[in-house]
Amino acid sequence: MLNAQIHFTKTRIAPTPSGYLHLGNVFSFALTAALARKTDSKILLRIDDLDQVRVNTDYVQDIFDTLNFLSIPWDEGPRDMEDYKANWSQLHRMDLYREALQKLADQRDVFACRCSRSQLQGSSYPGNCRNRSIPLDTPGTAWRLYTDERELNIKTLNNGTVKECLPAEMKDFIVKKKDDYPAYQLASLVDDIHFGIDLVVRGEDLYPSTIAQHFLADVLGERSFQNITFHHHPLLMEAGDKKLSKSAGATSVKYLREQGKTSGDVYGEIGVMLGVGKDLRSFEDFVNLL
Repeated sequence: MLNAQIHFTKTRIAPTPSGYLHLGNVFSFALTAALARKTDSKILLRIDDLDQVRVNTDYVQDIFDTLNFLSIPWDEGPRDMEDYKANWSQLHRMDLYREALQKLADQRDVFACRCSRSQLQGSSYPGNCRNRSIPLDTPGTAWRLYTDERELNIKTLNNGTVKECLPAEMKDFIVKKKDDYPAYQLASLVDDIHFGIDLVVRGEDLYPSTIAQHFLADVLGERSFQNITFHHHPLLMEAGDKKLSKSAGATSVKYLREQGKTSGDVYGEIGVMLGVGKDLRSFEDFVNLL
């Protein structure tokens, strides 16, 4: 059970509109909102839309449709498509991201990398461009952060403060992509600081990203990021321990709705996957699980 004495100011639901939301997304968002209810926290809806090649208005609309269908609440952020486009897209915060990138450049904490995906074999960056002194303004290059083995302190909901070093897969991770847009790690960090987030709930597969963002915050001197509490939840899995993916397939909420399923049916499916049975029928039931 959650400690009744814990309180937070603001958490966030942060979907990426690159596909239709699936049961795993719903589980994460419902858990975030339930923890917010239990800890007196406000909820920000933040739509992570900087990957403009993959952003689709149907996927953005699906976010609103799914949250409303399942009665998952939020207090701040866009209420509909028009509000999102006019006020809340990450494109409106480009100046904040560019300011952080410029600080990294001024501090000489980044280097330009022109490697293609085919040149990057394996899960960790081999350092091909680390010492090549490619000018940062070279067209078609990404910016990578110089990383090291420093120890980082991460506040967690269940285990207190833990010490971590950057995993190999995050060595010299990208902070600016070849299309000149900020990479996820930088944009997410800047947004969490900008909006005053002090609780982040995300899947355990994003733990390496949490460590990377702590590293980046340390380089940028953003000490407030160390005060954010993180909770990394287990993932819902398909049969055969296969991670759920965004699609119009059988686990997408859009598909289930089109098949005539109710919100109770959707929560029931999640309950079965969590091992608590189909007695889970609503968001309120989800809150009561904690």
